[in-house]
Amino acid sequence: MSEQVEEISVQLKGQKVQFTGISKSNPDLPITFDYKPPIGDGQGYNGLELLLMSLSGCSATAVVYLLRKMGKTISTFEVNTKGIKSEHPPIKFEKIYIEFIINSQDTKDTDIQKAIHLAEQSVCPVWQMIKGNVEVIPQYKIVC
Repeated sequence: MSEQVEEISVQLKGQKVQFTGISKSNPDLPITFDYKPPIGDGQGYNGLELLLMSLSGCSATAVVYLLRKMGKTISTFEVNTKGIKSEHPPIKFEKIYIEFIINSQDTKDTDIQKAIHLAEQSVCPVWQMIKGNVEVIPQYKIVC
C-alpha cells in the first residue's frame, strides 16, 4: 500500500505566506514556496511555478526514459515550459507550452514524437492530471 501513496507536509515559516514543504520520501530536500508582495515576501516558488516544474520534470523523465528504452543516446536534455495565465479570477493556466530540447546523434523526429505522445497519453501522471483542464502544447528541438 505504501507505494500507492505520496505524502508531503508543509509548514508556515514566516509572518506572511511562506511555506516549506517536504516529501515523506525526501525529508532532507525541502522546497520553499511563497508569493510576491504584498501577499508574501517573494522568497520561494508560487504554486503555478511548482505546477510547471512538476509537469516539466515528470514529462522530461518520461521522454528520456522512453528514448533510452528505444536505444537512443542522449547527450543533453532540457525542458522549457511557459504557462499562459487567465486575466481574470480564478487565475489559472489557459495554455502551457512545453519545449523539449534534446542533444542526440541518433534520435529522429519520429522517435521524440513517439516518446512525447506516450508521455502525454500514459507515462507522465502529472500530464494526465492536467490534461482536459489546460491545453498543453508540446514542441521539440533536436540538436546534433
